[in-house]
Amino acid sequence: MESLTAGLWDRLTGTQPDPDLWVVLATGVAALAVVVPHTLWRIARNAITIAHEGGHGLVALLTGRQLTGIRLHSDTSGLTVSRGKPYGLGMILTAAAGYTAPSLLGLGGAALLATGRITLLLWAATALLLVMLVMIRNAYGVLTVVLAGGAFLLVSWLTGPQVQAAFAYAVVWFLLLGGVRPPFELQAKRMRGGAGDSDADQLSRLAHVPAGLWLFLFHAVSLCSLIGGGRWLLEG
Repeated sequence: MESLTAGLWDRLTGTQPDPDLWVVLATGVAALAVVVPHTLWRIARNAITIAHEGGHGLVALLTGRQLTGIRLHSDTSGLTVSRGKPYGLGMILTAAAGYTAPSLLGLGGAALLATGRITLLLWAATALLLVMLVMIRNAYGVLTVVLAGGAFLLVSWLTGPQVQAAFAYAVVWFLLLGGVRPPFELQAKRMRGGAGDSDADQLSRLAHVPAGLWLFLFHAVSLCSLIGGGRWLLEG
């Protein structure tokens, strides 16, 4: 038992060889090809919604709020409900976490890949999805999280190092690139007079700061994460 535990720990914390540069570039191009076309993005955006709502939920817990449930919908929208003071720093951080979460997760993933910790990335993502699954409160949400978690689990246990590396790089590229698009979509909706109760508008009411500045923050985080994370991936 001790040897098995030690072996799992070594596998988790150990490093794996970096993939060839062409793999890094190919996975980046593949992620871009999913993010840009509307048809593919309409499906793939579910993964960004998982990260978005997971960001709300994680920060709610970290700031001492009581997380009561998360819902994911087929139109790629979502809802995270937490209890606590409807004002203050904890509520502001929770509301701000959604649009920034995919990019920051991508940046963290890029940091792990830059140090060769591919297995750690895959297992950490699986663990986060498992924890999130406990808080899902609708059938579609359960289905999407189970499919996502199952993909990570299958790749972690049933494939070789090269496939694992390609999958990990593709996921991180997708988070970095996919994190850029939602703030632009939100900005376009607000310019058309829609999305009046968006995260930016809620933050405006909570912090008494114009919603446009919160949109600027979302853009800044996503673009800086893409630049920094992309550099780590290419130099790793």
